[in-house]
Amino acid sequence: MVKRILAGTATLVLLALAVIVISVVQFDLPREKLVGKYAGGASQFVTLPSSASAHVRDEGNPGGPVLVLVHGSNASLHTWEPWVAELGDTYRIISMDLPGHGLTGRVPGDNYTRDGMASFVHELMGTLHVERFAIAGNSMGGGVAALYTLEHPDQVSALILVDAAGIPVKRDDDDVPLAFKIAGMPVISKVMRYVLPRSLVEEGVRKVFVDQSKVTDEMVSRYFDLSLHEGNREATRMRFANNASRDEEAFAARLGEIGVQVLVIWGDKDGLIPVSAAYAFKERIPQAELAIFENAGHVPMEEVPAESAAAVRTFLSKGQAEVAAGPSEAPQEARDAPLLESTTAE
Repeated sequence: MVKRILAGTATLVLLALAVIVISVVQFDLPREKLVGKYAGGASQFVTLPSSASAHVRDEGNPGGPVLVLVHGSNASLHTWEPWVAELGDTYRIISMDLPGHGLTGRVPGDNYTRDGMASFVHELMGTLHVERFAIAGNSMGGGVAALYTLEHPDQVSALILVDAAGIPVKRDDDDVPLAFKIAGMPVISKVMRYVLPRSLVEEGVRKVFVDQSKVTDEMVSRYFDLSLHEGNREATRMRFANNASRDEEAFAARLGEIGVQVLVIWGDKDGLIPVSAAYAFKERIPQAELAIFENAGHVPMEEVPAESAAAVRTFLSKGQAEVAAGPSEAPQEARDAPLLESTTAE
């Protein structure tokens, strides 16, 4: 009788473990399964000279000045939809899913460094025959946009940095999403290739917003689904491994070479890349204009879309303009916050 009870208990434990494992183990999803859900509207797939298949949207005013938008780490071109809605009447807006992100997925050569991302954008612009444009980037994409401006100054008419990477900063470890921390751990990150709780993705999304009402189930589902796109998790692991050895000080030292007009947009409550970095960008790029938005986090183009887009419109329409509508200055302690070695989270 005791043996039967023990055997029954063991069976129940194994079943419980199986349920737990099944609930967190997530296999890659093929692009075809995700296209119908996330490649709507202006979405198209463009084959680049490197053989990468880029998910791209080319929308807005087809005869207007071109504005290229580059998303951040573990995001997708969908993050720019609010700006497209606000600015598409005037500008031709081109957005894309970067390598290892969204519906672009893993690319030939597996180059997920900042240089690799900038080369990808350059390939795409060449394929689309776009020769001159303003470029904006958020977070990781801000670093990519800044590098693109340095490498291709003849193509870039203006640079917009939105809570951008590229400045070594001090971060509160509690503000960094757990998924980013795990991605930087060599052994555990390999496990995440197959194990990805939806709750982990939701925690990461919520940490970039101040206003939690902006975080919808639909948004979390999109981030979760696109993270499961075939190859994206492995690309993320490789990217964070590369970030660990990146010399951010050397990159920041080059920012003074940027000659075009620059707008730096920031949320004053950004915990991932604190607002002190906005003032550091200003110090290194003297001609830069600042637009700091109160009670906004890491993605002001989504959290305060009308206000941040208005700052962009003013900047682009007047060149080196005073961006006064909406933004306010951060407190002195934010400006004076020490600049230290950065983590790999962007």
